[in-house]
Amino acid sequence: MNDSKKIIKTVLEQLGFDALKEIQTQTISTFQNHKDLLLLAPTGSGKTLAFLIPFLQIIDTQKEGIQGLIIVPTRELALQIEQVFKSLKSPFKVTTCYGGHEMRIERNSLKTTPSLVIGTPGRLIDHIAQGNMDLKGCELVILDEFDKSLELGFEDQIRKIFYALSKHQRHILTSATNLDRLPDFLPFEQPVSLNYIGETEKNLLKQKVVKTTTKEKTETLLSLVSTFEGEPCIVFCNHREAVNRLSIFFKDFDFPHAILHGGIDQIDREINLIKFRTGSANILLATDLASRGLDIPEIKHVIHYQLPQQEDAYIHRNGRTARMNASGVSYLMMTDDEYLPKYISEKVEEVIPPLEALPPVQPVYECLFISAGKREKISKGDIVGLLTKKGKIKGDDIGQIFVLDKASYVAVKRPCIKSLLSKVSQEKLKKVKVRIAVAN
Repeated sequence: MNDSKKIIKTVLEQLGFDALKEIQTQTISTFQNHKDLLLLAPTGSGKTLAFLIPFLQIIDTQKEGIQGLIIVPTRELALQIEQVFKSLKSPFKVTTCYGGHEMRIERNSLKTTPSLVIGTPGRLIDHIAQGNMDLKGCELVILDEFDKSLELGFEDQIRKIFYALSKHQRHILTSATNLDRLPDFLPFEQPVSLNYIGETEKNLLKQKVVKTTTKEKTETLLSLVSTFEGEPCIVFCNHREAVNRLSIFFKDFDFPHAILHGGIDQIDREINLIKFRTGSANILLATDLASRGLDIPEIKHVIHYQLPQQEDAYIHRNGRTARMNASGVSYLMMTDDEYLPKYISEKVEEVIPPLEALPPVQPVYECLFISAGKREKISKGDIVGLLTKKGKIKGDDIGQIFVLDKASYVAVKRPCIKSLLSKVSQEKLKKVKVRIAVAN
């Protein structure tokens, strides 16, 4: 076991935090004395750090090979955990494996064996089958959002992954809901459970209802969103067709937005999420795909454009707001023939939006596309250097930066865009000619 106090001190310094959260300190202390741990906690509770620190504590610095494996249900969650791990600035290599991009990139990364592998079940099985990774020396397996993995039908795939593991490793399993059972392939020995479900203070989330007619529902939604004055919001629909219809309507009224549903290609989903995260789109129109496994901070408003069919869906949607001790509002849009679901027992305040939508508030940032990424060994520092030195903008004008395999995306304050693009249109990034444009 490595020096826990030193590791925690380093983590806090790297992240700029004063102290760990209760869920993190309890997980760390409990894991020191138990082989297997069940962590029941919602998204946004701080669970990622809660299981990454134990990995840093048990890793053997003298040992080669994969020592940690994190199995996740979605590509987006895999990338988010990778980002958190890299932000800790540890000396240990991480490889992230997921569908939707070239397997060759991952295979090359695995040749120099990482200490930690993060991946989705299907892609992990592919690498195991091709002999690209050896998990026999793995010391810790983390099953993050395991309930979501079961919901998506990954149980058999995860079972196959466990066949490739030894039986001596330790386990941390996280879930946002209580689990009725644990699959028989999990070699847990008297697991200890920590339950943080429902720990978020309910009074931080206000629930409101918006009454409308079927004919006027779309116009009412636009009017409601217009009152948020540019604050981030997610509009949830039950079906992708509804998301697409709303997107067309919002475009007609020049409301900047992004969309997310299962019918969109992986790369387009990733770009749309980047636009929302960077603040270049302050409205996300989405199916329940956006209710789980996405690290989207500071969402003040959640709108249920279509009533969720199950209570779990309602809980997970609302879990996007009132997070990290911040307040939030959940709006239920209801037509004349609809009634409040039985699972909403408390009295709900009615909100009446203006008859006509207010003018759209333009986002502070615009998202720029750069035609080079990890494949060209581009770093965030390279991008900042190009924009400040050649583009002549200030560091304060640059927002979040995302470096993907083949491209990068950066948020830049809107007033700077025109001048910036004219200055960097012919420039090179790490001696590579790149195309820079507003992301579509």
